[in-house]
Amino acid sequence: MAALVFADENKRQQLNAILHPFIIARQDEIMREWEVRDPQGIGLVDAALMIESGGYKRFDKLIVVHCRPEIQLERLMRRDGFSREQAEQRIASQMSQEDKQKFADYLIDTSEGYEATRDRTRAVFQELIHIVGKN
Repeated sequence: MAALVFADENKRQQLNAILHPFIIARQDEIMREWEVRDPQGIGLVDAALMIESGGYKRFDKLIVVHCRPEIQLERLMRRDGFSREQAEQRIASQMSQEDKQKFADYLIDTSEGYEATRDRTRAVFQELIHIVGKN
């Protein structure tokens, strides 16, 4: 299915229009359950199209995880077994990382590997805990 929708913008938009309302409804349901269990908790939702779908507007803060473009390309080729051309096509069909970063309250750059990513993730988490503690 991915080969079909990533090769055809209209099909991808149609699929997203069908799926996103269900995905958002389920995310909201889960977050309401979390809030009942821990009203001061922090909930994280990992969603590739959070900005494109407008779903990010439902959240207090937005974290954008990104990496340098050449690393994104390499990782996609390695993970999915794509040729360079296939990976470039997939990346070109998405909002650019640079544009996504403009929406972010926090950025986590994964370019430098696991340890640097863990350190930045911990720092962002601590900032969020501090914010929640103020409310």
